[in-house]
Amino acid sequence: MNGFVKSYFENIIPVSFILETGTERMKLGQGEPQFTVTMTQMPDKKSLLTSTSLALGEAYMQGNLNVDHDLYEVLDVFMGQIGKFTTDKKALKKLMDSSRSKTNQKKEVSYHYDIGNDFYQKWLDETMSYSCGYFKSENDSLYQAQVNKVDHILQKLHLEKGMSLLDIGCGWGFLLKRAAKEYGVRGTGITLSHEQYDKFRQDIQKEGLEDLLDVRLMDYRELEKSGMLFDRVVSVGMLEHVGRGNYELFMKNVHQVLKPGGLFLLHFISGQKEHSGDAWMKKYIFPGGMLPSLREMIYMLPEFDFHTLDVESLRSHYNRTLLCWLENFKKCRSEVADTKGEAFARMWELYLASCAASFDNGVIDIHQILMSKGINNTLPMCRKE
Repeated sequence: MNGFVKSYFENIIPVSFILETGTERMKLGQGEPQFTVTMTQMPDKKSLLTSTSLALGEAYMQGNLNVDHDLYEVLDVFMGQIGKFTTDKKALKKLMDSSRSKTNQKKEVSYHYDIGNDFYQKWLDETMSYSCGYFKSENDSLYQAQVNKVDHILQKLHLEKGMSLLDIGCGWGFLLKRAAKEYGVRGTGITLSHEQYDKFRQDIQKEGLEDLLDVRLMDYRELEKSGMLFDRVVSVGMLEHVGRGNYELFMKNVHQVLKPGGLFLLHFISGQKEHSGDAWMKKYIFPGGMLPSLREMIYMLPEFDFHTLDVESLRSHYNRTLLCWLENFKKCRSEVADTKGEAFARMWELYLASCAASFDNGVIDIHQILMSKGINNTLPMCRKE
């Protein structure tokens, strides 16, 4: 094993472990080894220097990299070292900085969300919520946590019967369905995913909510000229697809459709600092995905007359949500591998485990910002629970 490989791995993995290749077995780091990494085919030096996550992620997908320990626990050991990972932004420019055009972003959203509703139904809970849950107690199931999360958001929005609510990036529609049933609001959801649109539209009809709910295949950039106005706006887990450079455009469109004094709740995965993203994640999971930092979002709010009312981090809740998803995914893994291939199954397992570890290490966070358009002095002085 050459000195480059030894120093490369010791730099990014802060504990001792065993590295096995086809010809060697070597202990790296100091102390008792915590796990064994088996590499049947070692990535070359160029690949490792171009992108740590791409080189190792692809090796795992292809079955060339395996660990003898729980994958999440292994990743949790070193995801906090992600700042030491190599990323040659020049060599990966096209991947790291994709077009923010409507056409391209629609393709990127479709790539992830139009895999098939049947795939997501295998490991999400009954609400089909693909965002962070809210665990009020240790005994909460994933389903209960997702109901808690939606109720938490709806309570923050101070809904009243007859109000209008827009959900930007509505997913499969659970939030709007619950808002209509529990609060009697009129809701509109927009999405770029045909799969989500079809299921939500069918659910509206099946549950007799046609008088209260509407779903549209629509880009957020079309809101500004839509002529629509809402008392409340919510966006859960959609901002990550907007891209740095378009955040102001996103907020401008929200401002245009929100009534004066109206409330907007923005729920998004955030980076501790502004970052261009992870190469493996962009190539295989979220093409064009970008995590804004909390501070860059807060910074631009005054430009659109948005007044911050509440900011909350749910980082630990997302770690637990992802571990629930990972556990569910493991139960249907063989079925996924049979239908979509072993590489796909390993890719999604790695995605869920690495994201859980990233939240646990504080590499990424998740925030809810509640804001009003202009001043709203009619709201309670304390957070509604």
